[in-house]
Amino acid sequence: MTRSSCRGCHGVCQLLVHQDETGKIVRITGDKDSPTSKGYICPKGARAADTLYHPDRITRPLLREKGRGEGAWRAIEWDEALDLMESHFKRIINEHGPEYIAIAQGTGRPYTEFTPRFCNALGSPNHVSPAHNCYVPRNICAGITMGWFPQPDIYGRSGVMPRCVMVFGSNIMESGGEGGYCGKMVTQALKEAEKTIIIDPRRIKACEGSDFHLALRPGSECALMLGMIHVVIAHEAYDKDFVGNYCSGFKELQAHVQQFTPQWAQEITGVPAEMIEQAALTFARTGPSTLIWGNGIDESVCAFQTARAVYLLLALCGSIDVPGGMVRWVPPANLRPKSGMVDHAVQGAQFLPPEQREKCISPFPLCPGAHPPSFWQACVDGKPYKPKAIWLIGTNPILTHTRGDIVRSALRDHMEFTVTSDFFMTPTAAVSDLVLPTAHWLEQDDIVYFHKIWCVLSRKKLAQIGETRDDRAVMLEMAHRLGLDEAFPWKDWDDYMAWILEPSGMTFSEFAEKDILFGDMQYRKYEKQGFQTPSGKLELYSNVMAKMGLEPMPVYTEPPISPVSTPELLEEFPFILMTGCKLKPFFHTEGRNIPALRKLHPNPMVDMNPEDAEALGLEEGQLVQVRTPYGTQRFLLHPDERLQKGVVHAEHAWWFPEQEEPEFGCFTSNANMLFGHEHFDTISGAQPLKSGLCAVQAVSEADATAPVS
Repeated sequence: MTRSSCRGCHGVCQLLVHQDETGKIVRITGDKDSPTSKGYICPKGARAADTLYHPDRITRPLLREKGRGEGAWRAIEWDEALDLMESHFKRIINEHGPEYIAIAQGTGRPYTEFTPRFCNALGSPNHVSPAHNCYVPRNICAGITMGWFPQPDIYGRSGVMPRCVMVFGSNIMESGGEGGYCGKMVTQALKEAEKTIIIDPRRIKACEGSDFHLALRPGSECALMLGMIHVVIAHEAYDKDFVGNYCSGFKELQAHVQQFTPQWAQEITGVPAEMIEQAALTFARTGPSTLIWGNGIDESVCAFQTARAVYLLLALCGSIDVPGGMVRWVPPANLRPKSGMVDHAVQGAQFLPPEQREKCISPFPLCPGAHPPSFWQACVDGKPYKPKAIWLIGTNPILTHTRGDIVRSALRDHMEFTVTSDFFMTPTAAVSDLVLPTAHWLEQDDIVYFHKIWCVLSRKKLAQIGETRDDRAVMLEMAHRLGLDEAFPWKDWDDYMAWILEPSGMTFSEFAEKDILFGDMQYRKYEKQGFQTPSGKLELYSNVMAKMGLEPMPVYTEPPISPVSTPELLEEFPFILMTGCKLKPFFHTEGRNIPALRKLHPNPMVDMNPEDAEALGLEEGQLVQVRTPYGTQRFLLHPDERLQKGVVHAEHAWWFPEQEEPEFGCFTSNANMLFGHEHFDTISGAQPLKSGLCAVQAVSEADATAPVS
């Protein structure tokens, strides 16, 4: 039995991996002694070995032999695969420039340490990821507001737990722990808190026993926050010491929010003004207060300003860097940093010349890297230029990005050279030229930085299937082949890990024996250090944003397609459409080909309030089509009383590995095909994926070929 740390999602739960006498992994269980996950294990973690040993797993590099998408592949050696990549990349750099090569990745996984660094070192600004719709805009916004990203102090290491917990746009009991915490930790925090506030259009599990459920209209999150800020200031319920001594711009904010009364917020959000007032005062007066938030607020044309409003509310309530509040963890002092997406030095920003940075395919000032919808469109129409090659690592953008038809056309019809690194043949890999077999987390030695980071965990290599390789090791070798040694001075993966551990004096074997290292518990660091902003204070009025010509204080923007913005569409599209809520058996597109996980949730579902379903004459399990101004997709109906009337939720990331290559049914129940490519947050480039309009209707018997297995 070996202690390890899962990477089935962002939760990084500590697990116990059981092996038989031959070394085969036979069982995975939760680690009850873990200080981070306390024995919790979800279906993804429990069935991780099913992915490792899956008969359809890609275990050798595959080279396309016929046309893209024709399913003709030949297994080749790694040297041939890397020679091919080196040749194509060098040719394209010489003929066109490094910006014509893109590096694409999926959600934050171990490869994130190197993907942006590789791209920057190459000289390309086109690092493509889902970051514009997930987490990173909140992180950038935090940097502008206070200089660092705060995390909920829910572990009790200080002896203090939050007295008030707000859960905002996060169904953590069902989805992966975005901030490196799992549902069990949040459940414990909610249980111990005196007051709980849930902000979600759905009555999620966290609502059970909560004091407030603010069931707002999807897309109106910023308006709700502005209303709450108004209440806290109007009632003088803010922390006068913290605001007076450590914040700047209070008078400007006070004047700014006078107009955003609870009544104003009620008209936009649908949440009663009295409830807004009571919840705001509860959060302010029942400190320490903390926040569990998630992807629910990211996918909006108001995402960045919503995050700003959240940070200002936390600051006003005195929740910043206090025990039981929102803190900045201090990492173990004897290790080097290792967080590529959010640490500019680690991601190698210094290696990308300013003139190359200006060539990034993104029209948005604070979009992290290339803006995916803009990038894929540029691949097709050549504006501002047409990328020639892409290396996709751990991503399936035909499904996870909007307008998968454009993504597929970009990859299949317009790229000169496409490489995909993945476990399985996916709709994206199927239209590539070269597919590389990536290593599973059970096949990796690793130093795992628990998010933002109050401890560091070990992960040990326990298996080797075929010729799979760690994506980071492959990037290291390719970097050396391309002459990027300054950015990648380590000779191999083992050398890199030794460099991380060097200040501690430990080898990886010694570190693995310890399993876990803790950082120091330090609070109110701003008393000595201030905040990492131009003013040295937490900026309620943002000087950085003002200098950029952006609104320096939060403002609300109505979704571009909504009952308010486009009332003329309501007769044809009477429901508000949400997508992207996570499912416990899966992580985005992962898990649909694992029988034990698919059995838990076999079909793509669309959720609807039972009263709405009854009015339409629809029943549980009925095949329906969801139609928007952008297209139509099919799902099975699930009447769900937890969803408010007038709102529909369609599950995302569905494909059918059991169907034929190359599409694998990827355009049958693909919720991202129900949204367009023309509406974005003007600051971060985020997309309104939780506030569209749709119609739901039965599929006629004449056209009832079900999209499910």
